[in-house]
Amino acid sequence: MPIALVSVWDKSGLAEFARALVDLNWTLLASGGTAQFLSQHHLPHLEISQYTATPEVLRGRVKTLHPAIHAGILARPTQEDLRELSQFGWMPIDLVVVNLYPFEQSVAQPNVTLEEAIENIDIGGVALLRAAAKNWERVTVCCDPQDYPRVLDELLQGGTSALLRREMAAKTFALTARYDSLIAAFLSKQQSLTLRLFPIQKLRYGENPHQAADFLAEDPFFHPFNGRLLQGEELSYNNLLDLDAAWRAVLSYLDPCVVIVKHLSPCGIACAESLEEAYQGALASDPISAFGGVIACNRPVSGAAASAMQDLFIECIIAPSFSAAAIEVFKAKKKCRVIEAPPQLESTYEYRSCAGGFLRQTADRGDPPYATWKVVSQRDPTSTEWQSLRFAWKAVQHVKSNAIVLAKGTATVGIGSGQPNRVDAVRIALQRAGERSRGAVLASDAFFPFPDSVELAAQAGITAIIHPGGSVRDAESLAVVDAAGMAMVYTGVRHFRH
Repeated sequence: MPIALVSVWDKSGLAEFARALVDLNWTLLASGGTAQFLSQHHLPHLEISQYTATPEVLRGRVKTLHPAIHAGILARPTQEDLRELSQFGWMPIDLVVVNLYPFEQSVAQPNVTLEEAIENIDIGGVALLRAAAKNWERVTVCCDPQDYPRVLDELLQGGTSALLRREMAAKTFALTARYDSLIAAFLSKQQSLTLRLFPIQKLRYGENPHQAADFLAEDPFFHPFNGRLLQGEELSYNNLLDLDAAWRAVLSYLDPCVVIVKHLSPCGIACAESLEEAYQGALASDPISAFGGVIACNRPVSGAAASAMQDLFIECIIAPSFSAAAIEVFKAKKKCRVIEAPPQLESTYEYRSCAGGFLRQTADRGDPPYATWKVVSQRDPTSTEWQSLRFAWKAVQHVKSNAIVLAKGTATVGIGSGQPNRVDAVRIALQRAGERSRGAVLASDAFFPFPDSVELAAQAGITAIIHPGGSVRDAESLAVVDAAGMAMVYTGVRHFRH
């Protein structure tokens, strides 16, 4: 009768998995809270303290650190090892199901004490995982509840494959390595930063076909956007970059929103009462650039919303979910990749490579709490202009610098991005807006070094401007604003995005 050692903190899916093992005539070894859980679910098991004839000690700190357990896991499938186990009355352990104390979650809590953090450092669990992973040729290790179905599927077919056991071992060592690095970082109070990245997915190529590329993550269990690819080929290097830009932008808005991105910068952003309306507003901003772009939505995509998009060539679309009707619409767009992802941003930090090293910064999530907006013009913005200014200021934060956004209501009408000088960014935004610039507002991610940009805006019919302020020539730009009867707001916060 095969033996499974089960010792888990996260008990999601455990009852079903353990019951399936029992039905397959497995013996379950368990201790502590896991044993109590199995008892509550009327699942037969053997207490580890009974099996080892040694009680738990130090108030549960030591439960599984016993030769009977580790020898059972580490024993090779040789006559010599099995004979030695038998001499002591021990049995080989074939499956190790373990997940760890939530150290990362505990230290993320505000005001966590050192004592609390230390108590959430798992010792026995890590030892069990590493032993099982080391002996993967015989033992199956499972450190993630999401893998229970895969393991069970193979057990139902007669036993786990070497391929699965090796994959689970690699995943386990990645987990324990990250776990140790988090503890080291916490105890050193971040004075020593370890950046450990795990290969998650090999990409078809990089920015160009002759460049090799991979997707790496700090979390060995993470997948791009923590989501699922519902349709289409695997995401490419460029897809991931464009989707990241679109996802960051769309999740910064609370109202139903659609963002269209091409080559890492938005070409259209709009909010409306429905995604269909938001999509039409975003597309109207720059329909030429939108061709072959990626789309992000911050609401579930309905069949009606999908139908509104069916005439545009789309590389990828990402949203919290898609209705069955929406999936049917996108099936006709066979080259369109459809990604379902939880509406949340995972990363606290952003990394970039530079001169053989790395740059790290906290992610820009908008104006800091201390930011204070100030009307500096002779005229205050109207209520309509305020709505457009707030929308445009959020939008410009996601546009490549030098960045200019023109907006009416809650939709962009012209975007100028990535220019080495600000006045050219203004010209491009105005050119794309055309007559729609009349009555629109303008947002600039940084101040105006000269009044020329403001002069162009005034000539085009822009009625209000929002920017950080802080130039030595602010007074010259403000004079143009007042002479034209425009309104101007300083935010005091810059939002470069290189």
